[in-house]
Amino acid sequence: MRIRSKSSIKGLRDIRTVSGKAGRAGVPYMVYMNISCLEMEKARREKEKFSAENTIRKIDSRLAEIEAQKESLLASLGERRRKVPECRDDKVTGEDCPKVHLAEDAQPFRIKY
Repeated sequence: MRIRSKSSIKGLRDIRTVSGKAGRAGVPYMVYMNISCLEMEKARREKEKFSAENTIRKIDSRLAEIEAQKESLLASLGERRRKVPECRDDKVTGEDCPKVHLAEDAQPFRIKY
């Protein structure tokens, strides 16, 4: 009779099973669970998108208000904006030409610390 060494004795870890061989995607309820998770994520993303678009609309309206306030303040100071005459030349492109600038007697705003 031959005695086995400890390394050749098989234990519980050596038993082969088929539990992991059936893919999770093949089981119908798992597919439905994945679909429902995707639908929930889609609903969350749509809500985030709506919220972001609403924020952008609020920012745009505030920027328009700021421009209107700035224009009214400049008008109250008597500083008139005028078009630059060089822009009427056909040789100057729209990118090279500043659209408006302040009157020549206007000074830039400076902050001293």
